[in-house]
Amino acid sequence: MLVLAVAQPRLESFAVAANALAHAEAVRSASARVVVFPEMSLTGYEFTAPVLDPDDPRLAPLVAACAETGTLALAGAPVDGPSIGMLAVDGDGARVVYRKQYLGGGEGAVFVPGPEPVVLEVDGWRLGLAICKDTGIPRHAADTAALGVDVYVAGVLETAEDFDVPAERAARIAGAHGVPVAIASFAGSSGEGFDRAAGGSGVWAADGSLLARAGTGTGEIVQVTFD
Repeated sequence: MLVLAVAQPRLESFAVAANALAHAEAVRSASARVVVFPEMSLTGYEFTAPVLDPDDPRLAPLVAACAETGTLALAGAPVDGPSIGMLAVDGDGARVVYRKQYLGGGEGAVFVPGPEPVVLEVDGWRLGLAICKDTGIPRHAADTAALGVDVYVAGVLETAEDFDVPAERAARIAGAHGVPVAIASFAGSSGEGFDRAAGGSGVWAADGSLLARAGTGTGEIVQVTFD
């Protein structure tokens, strides 16, 4: 059994300490083994945000919350490269587990793409990792699925006008590869033109049907149990 949640906390640009506290609160509220957060959730979607060291002491509240609850948090931040990264945070600390392979918009002028698809194993469950535009590239899902995955998980950021995009991509990935898809989608506002982010974090079954989905507001969490 795997209890998984997707969260869209209220986040502030450049405010790593405050965002880590918001992540910690979400972890405690989620009651899940794995909690997925949106793209660049720890810094906000800001191209000038400094690279975040996984050993940064500002992440201590999130590490503590994961230790208390036995949770693995998948959070987003700019990481060494620089790349748009996904950090795995548990009671032992944080580490970079994935770097976004397919860059969108102006990201290529600032960041370098990650080298390869990644599968993260948690309690015997194999999680295929993705960040935003990755989910819209069929090759990414195919390459990740080829490694053997039980759930495809992603942190994304979309505008409010593109609220339906994550659901469309999730259904397409599930249909093509027969795996559930969990997407944490940024809510509220951030930089680089994202004044109104979409929210709508959700989890879709292996047949593409919706299992659970949040609304557009900040602070929402949805949870599912996979047997």
